[in-house]
Amino acid sequence: MSKISIDFKTGLLKNDKPIYAGIDLGTTNSLIARMNEDSAEIIEDVNHEILFIPSIIHIHPNYQIEVGKKAKQYLVSDPTNTIYSIKRLLGKSYADLTDKKNNFGYHLHDDQSENLIKVKIRDKYFTPIELSSYILTHLKIQAEQSLKSNIENVVITVPAYFNDNQRQATRDAGKLAGLNVLRIINEPTAACLAYGIGLNRNETKHIAVYDLGGGTFDISILRVEDGIFEVLSTRGDTYLGGDDFDNSIVKFWQENFLKAESNFTNELRILAEKAKISVNDGQEFIAHYNHHTLSLNQSEFKKISIPLIQKTITCCERALADSALTLSDIDEVLLVGGSTRLNIIRQAVKEFFTKEPNTSLNPDHAVALGAAIQADILAGNRKDLLLLDVNPLSLGIETLGGLMDVIIPRNSKIPVQLAREYTTSKDGQINLRISVYQGERDLVENNRKLGEFTLSGIPPMPAGIPKIQVRFYVDADGILKVKARELRTNTEQEVTIKSQFSLSADVIAKMLMESVHFAKQDIEKKSLVDTINEANSLVLASQKFIKDNQNILSENETSKLKNLSVNLQKSIESSIKDEIQKSIEELNEYSTPIAHKVMDLNIQKALSNQTIVTTIAKELKKDGQET
Repeated sequence: MSKISIDFKTGLLKNDKPIYAGIDLGTTNSLIARMNEDSAEIIEDVNHEILFIPSIIHIHPNYQIEVGKKAKQYLVSDPTNTIYSIKRLLGKSYADLTDKKNNFGYHLHDDQSENLIKVKIRDKYFTPIELSSYILTHLKIQAEQSLKSNIENVVITVPAYFNDNQRQATRDAGKLAGLNVLRIINEPTAACLAYGIGLNRNETKHIAVYDLGGGTFDISILRVEDGIFEVLSTRGDTYLGGDDFDNSIVKFWQENFLKAESNFTNELRILAEKAKISVNDGQEFIAHYNHHTLSLNQSEFKKISIPLIQKTITCCERALADSALTLSDIDEVLLVGGSTRLNIIRQAVKEFFTKEPNTSLNPDHAVALGAAIQADILAGNRKDLLLLDVNPLSLGIETLGGLMDVIIPRNSKIPVQLAREYTTSKDGQINLRISVYQGERDLVENNRKLGEFTLSGIPPMPAGIPKIQVRFYVDADGILKVKARELRTNTEQEVTIKSQFSLSADVIAKMLMESVHFAKQDIEKKSLVDTINEANSLVLASQKFIKDNQNILSENETSKLKNLSVNLQKSIESSIKDEIQKSIEELNEYSTPIAHKVMDLNIQKALSNQTIVTTIAKELKKDGQET
């Protein structure tokens, strides 16, 4: 008789053979897939419906979290507390959003810095990492209830053009959701695997993957040879997707039907999505909104969509040029992402690549299916694809507050070379200690120290002015070299750390599982330290601002700034993140218009001085004197 183990805490079966899953964390919808015998499949929920989860989060007044279809209903009734398109914010600062800030129905917190953006919901502040983790947690729970088994090991996909910050943010979201993220892989690579490309080790192919999702677009040109995927080139736009086609419809309605009511609302956006689907099916769309009749036909939709489609084609042209291939070199074109269902998209892709694109798979499912195949490979169940050597644990340095700042993420292919820029935290600082760590926890105290050295001879400058590049290089033998350089003076120091991967498989596994187990408290600690660092910088900046502008500031302004600065200092001492963040926002809101006023006065003064100098120069010239 066989024994069945049950975890009585969760009610789930304990796996002798753990499930390895693939997750497509999408802008509009998210999916989870696994291997079932020899084929990948999207996991269903307990009602045998495909787990196709809208990437939407609603936060109730008591801060209860709702995700997916239940959250979607609040887009119209409670838009400011309902979060969508969070993938667009991963790894971004407020400054990165440029002119896209008004495309979100919820409050984005501007802290006047390059720090990663926060979303303000009621009286609390959430990072895109936290919000994304709610989506991943929902997927995990729903899949586990359906399979009656635990899911811990996953592969998560990202657009090929995602930078290090965005990839690390995605990994952190997975960790916070209680998942062991085996690897972050590119969506086009996952799509190729789903379409069966690369499974034959004897074939060499050049593939174009045209991926147009709800919020992002990318075109990737890949060479697949001997089971190895090489991205030759990629181009894309993190603000181009199905949402933008919807926005263009809303704009069309505003200009033609709603001239007196031009506000962008979620209700209009939902109607626009319905209109897009309707005209794609060949039907004219008619609806009523606030006593207005809205309509859209195929020719109108095609006309307003041309600029967006042309953006994708321009990306295709540039990606092809970057790859040094010609159109005749492309063996196959794959369509990925729900927005490629649009007939006008398919026609445009066919005309550009001069071949019929492959649409044999559901474009919404391809990426998740490919991720499941990759997870199966990492589980050791597939021997027909080659996995290149990778570093088993993240490598980074200690930053202010004892935080671990990752420079080379776990599972990066080696050899690898990556760098980041830092600066000093104190005025006149001439030495910088660089401590190198290995591990997955957010605080260095929980990671393994590999070594440290001091970069000396930094020219004494105000805090934040020196530019210090820290470069990590891991060679094919797993030897780490760390080099620090002050870029303004080329002052340089280097250290070599040998055998830094000499940890047993058990120790690595233990460190990985601890990173998952303590993820929530680690990220909470990291978030608190980040907020305290931000607050301390703001206190110092405020004090300097008051001192430098005593002659300009009114007595009331000086008093108010000092009081707000003192309040911020007190909130720092409380170590309560949301109180600190609230004090930061209060000081920023009050000081920003004053800072603008001071800047304007200084500019006027400078221009006035320039006028005086010019006048004197003219008078001297009249008298025949040298100026």
